[in-house]
Amino acid sequence: MKNMKKILALFLAFTMVLALAGCSKSTSTQGSSEVKTTGEGSTATKEAAGTQDTTELVTGTKQGVAPDNDLVIAVETSISSLDPHNLSDTLSISATRAMYENLVMFDSDMKIVGQLAENYEISEDSLTYTFHLRKGIKFQDGTDFNAAAVKANFDRILNKDNNLMIRGRFVVKNGDQETQRIESIETPDDNTVVFKLAAPYSPFINKLTLVAMISPAAIEKYGNEGLITNPVGTGPYVFKEWVEGDHMSATVNPNYWGTKPGVDSVTIKEVPEAGSRTAMLQTGEADFIYPMPSDQISAAEGTGDITVNATTSTIMRYVTLNTNLKELKDVRVRQAMNYAIDRNAYVQLMYAGYGAPATSVMAPSISYYSEQPAYDYNLDKAKSLLAEAGYPDGFNLTLWGDNSTQEVKGMTFVKQQLEQIGIKVEVVPMEPATVSDKIYVPLEDAKINMWYVNWSPSTCDADGAMRALFYSSMCPPTSANTAYYNNAEVDDLLDQGIASADPAELKPIYAKVQTILWNDAPWLFLGNDQNIFANKTYLSGVSVAPDGAINFAGAALAH
Repeated sequence: MKNMKKILALFLAFTMVLALAGCSKSTSTQGSSEVKTTGEGSTATKEAAGTQDTTELVTGTKQGVAPDNDLVIAVETSISSLDPHNLSDTLSISATRAMYENLVMFDSDMKIVGQLAENYEISEDSLTYTFHLRKGIKFQDGTDFNAAAVKANFDRILNKDNNLMIRGRFVVKNGDQETQRIESIETPDDNTVVFKLAAPYSPFINKLTLVAMISPAAIEKYGNEGLITNPVGTGPYVFKEWVEGDHMSATVNPNYWGTKPGVDSVTIKEVPEAGSRTAMLQTGEADFIYPMPSDQISAAEGTGDITVNATTSTIMRYVTLNTNLKELKDVRVRQAMNYAIDRNAYVQLMYAGYGAPATSVMAPSISYYSEQPAYDYNLDKAKSLLAEAGYPDGFNLTLWGDNSTQEVKGMTFVKQQLEQIGIKVEVVPMEPATVSDKIYVPLEDAKINMWYVNWSPSTCDADGAMRALFYSSMCPPTSANTAYYNNAEVDDLLDQGIASADPAELKPIYAKVQTILWNDAPWLFLGNDQNIFANKTYLSGVSVAPDGAINFAGAALAH
């Protein structure tokens, strides 16, 4: 059955390629304003505030039944690692959540609730956080989950020698000096953990939604390298295999402490070609796909057993600009490049209108968002600014990005737009893991010019939407400031922001940060699209959060 599904999927994918190729002839003559997107992390990373808004775009007319009880999710990008303490992309975070859980999590309304912790208290001075843990939970290797296990995880995270990405959320850097945000971790009994902070840190509870609990025995057994491919948590699924660049699969945890998923297994299949993902959904080889290509929604309508949904997103699409590069040091150059981008055309081409042009460095759905004056599409102004900066004839740059259909499309759009003002761009698509290896290197080894990418703050706070991307000490390999942006005023304002919990104080602080960043233009600001995903009507309990993370803990297939 599965082999026949693969044959049908390949046939449909081939048919779609031919159809799209035919259509492209009619659009290619309409000019550069018709043209292109990506993913970071995502690398996509992340953040949102408010409720998750879901709009059903296409309703399947027949319920149908699943051919088996194995959930298959087809995705665009690649899993980079299964070590939850050393990730920067949303898909890898989604994959690790099959096996791992946190002390706290966001619910469907993006409110923080207990997960491995039943509840918690915060002291009036915001310096002490006390967590009361659930009892009787075991890791998948039989190790007890308790206060000692929580401390073991934070000991690993805070150990500078481990050089884990997540550590940056819990330290303050000032030049070569750094200070731990967590002053001490106390374990008065097996079911209580007390964190004492060195100073108020308003996003602390939000950051904990990304701190997965790993079995202390696994930490000891596998070490940092081994944990990349040997996940051991308390989650609803038990790891089976990861074939890098192809798929990750896990089976249901028979000893799971909570409500077990209604499936036997889950496989996250990496399918960068958009038409192939859609074809897999049509044949039933995949039960759920994300993202659903917006230009293929109509192709899914005719099947009658597919539901397509769009949800509010916190994902920002942008191109990072290496401000250390000679050609990109001058702010006038970076502003000129922004004036050369037709953002309305970008959103229409890339997302068929399911999105909006960027109006800040973070999405409108994030708390303390502040709308900025648009970089209107203005080639004359762009050329004038380039000439003022000493580049009347432009220059050459390279643009890196993932090699998926959508990413290449987006990079091609940016290339065509910039070449209108004399900036010649070489598009260099790569495997996501290769891009990451080239990006997260020390400054002296950095070869980056531009990177087509996206960011989504999973911790749902304004600090999370900006600090890792713009704080001076967050450059690679420490974190995701891939523009190598350095502004002492921005650093100071972001530090003021995390020291206050008063909305009246935070609003002007974060508004000023956004204004400075918008004017300094360390990115090409592109857009904020909706999350579009699709599933067979016989599937329930799978969704996409505002940050692009796929939630499948409650998955069920109808029979």
